[in-house]
Order: sequence, then structure tokens, then C-alpha cells
Amino acid sequence: MSTRKHTALPKAQTLIEALPWLTRHHGRTVVIKFGGNAMVDEDLKAAFAQDVVFLRHAGLKPVVVHGGGPQISAQLDRHGLVSEFKAGLRVTTPEAMDVVRMVLAGQVQRELVGLLNQHGPFAVGLTGEDAHTISATRHRPTIDGELVDIGRVGEITAIDTGAIRALLDDGRIPVVSSVARSADDGHVYNVNADTAAAALAAALGAETLMVLTDVEGLYEDWPDSDEVISRLTAGELEKLLPELSSGMAPKMQGCLHAVRNGVNTARVIDGRVQHSILLEIFTDEGIGTMVVPDGTEGGPA
Repeated sequence: MSTRKHTALPKAQTLIEALPWLTRHHGRTVVIKFGGNAMVDEDLKAAFAQDVVFLRHAGLKPVVVHGGGPQISAQLDRHGLVSEFKAGLRVTTPEAMDVVRMVLAGQVQRELVGLLNQHGPFAVGLTGEDAHTISATRHRPTIDGELVDIGRVGEITAIDTGAIRALLDDGRIPVVSSVARSADDGHVYNVNADTAAAALAAALGAETLMVLTDVEGLYEDWPDSDEVISRLTAGELEKLLPELSSGMAPKMQGCLHAVRNGVNTARVIDGRVQHSILLEIFTDEGIGTMVVPDGTEGGPA
């Protein structure tokens, strides 16, 4: 009996540690950007699905937003279409856009919905096109002072949260693919998933935005140090943005947009760690980089 007590006690302590966080987050919306290694590794995918369903059972309202860079590149290769990048964005021809849409809505989203629905009738897939959830216009980045045409890459112009809120009110888990239709020309556009997740988090008034990455968080002085910044304010992040790598920039810009537009915290977390979402939301330590609005008390998270 004493052995049983001894082995069960740490489990009880872990659950009790989660209590203040459960209380704080109950009924709140959490937007999670799914990507990176967590999206291609089978064990990480399964753990991600468990985490999201756990949040739903714990009384939170998770919304999942995903892209699908590696899957899109693989499918473009199969179709003999070249993947070209300018200003860190995929040049998307009309032919490539057909592939992007097919991969995101027909492959990545379906798999994710299937993984979540192994645990119950929760997940419903939609794209930014559905119910005008995300509207966009053609994005033309500036390279060396010149506006460049990169095809069907979209810049978000509007978010309509009606369909997502209806699903959340019904106890469902929306899984959103980051493509959008343009009100200007009627074309469908590929939208950066980090940007889409941040825009949705702001529009939904989410408690938190979580972005899964393939690094531990935002590094203090990369590449000279691998010390992770555990917490910083929007203003501190803004100063760092020009120095960030092309992969990290849209993630951190998304975090900045979110906390400047009503989201309480935005976090970049390591998607290579199993159950990183639960560790970040329900434990005292946290495991990534948390961005908070200006004027929020400093110190550790």
C-alpha cells in the first residue's frame, strides 16, 4: 500500500500544480499555430492531438491554425513545379496555388482532424475561405527598395470569426488552413500561417497565442549564445525584430501583433518536445518565450 501511495503522489502534485492555471484559463480561447517538426513526426503529432483535446476537456477553447511548408514542397516536386522563395516567402504561381490549397485543405488538415477525432467528435476543418473567415489581398514585398510580385501570396485584410465562434460554442475544435480569398479579385491566396494565427487570436480576443517551432524559444544572443529569453514585453520584442532570422521573424511579428491587439500572452514554444503545450500552459516553469503587453509586470513568467 505504501508503495502505491508513494508512486501516485507525484501525479497528484502535478495535477494540483495545474489548478491555478486551469482556473485562470477556464472558458478562454487559445489559438495554437501547428507547424515545424511537430507536423511531420508521428509521435509528436499524436502528442499534439492529445494536448489539444486535453485543453478542450479542461474547459479551454482551442483553435488550431496550420500551414504545411514541407508537405507543399514535396507535392510541388511531384508535380514538377519549382519551389522559389523571395523575401522569405514562397513564390506562388496559380498552378502552385492549386497544389497549396490541395495539400493544406485536403491532406494536412484532414490528417490533423483525424488525429483529434480519435478522441471524440471534436475537430472540424475549415479554410480561411470558409464563411469569409480570412480575407486577403495580394502581398507585394519590398526587396532592395523595389516592390516584387510573388504571385498568389496574400496579406490579410479582414477576419470574420463567426464560423469559428459558432464551432467553439458547440464544443468543437476548429482546425483552420491558412488560405484566404480576396475580395478584390476573387482569387485564392496562400497566407503565412504564423500571421494567420496571430490575426485570428486578436480577432477572437484569445487569452493566448501559442506558436510551435523547431527551436527552444527566442535566443538571447544567437548564434553566440543558446540562452533562451523566457519573457519579454512587446516593446522589447519590437527592438529585436530587425535582427531576427527569416524563419523566426514572422513568428515573433505575429506574437507582437497579438499582444498589441488584446491577446494577453503570446508564446513561442518548442514543438519538438512532447506535450510542450501542456507544459507551457499548466506548469509553473513554462518552456518557451512568452511575450506580454507593454506595462505588464516584469520578472519571470
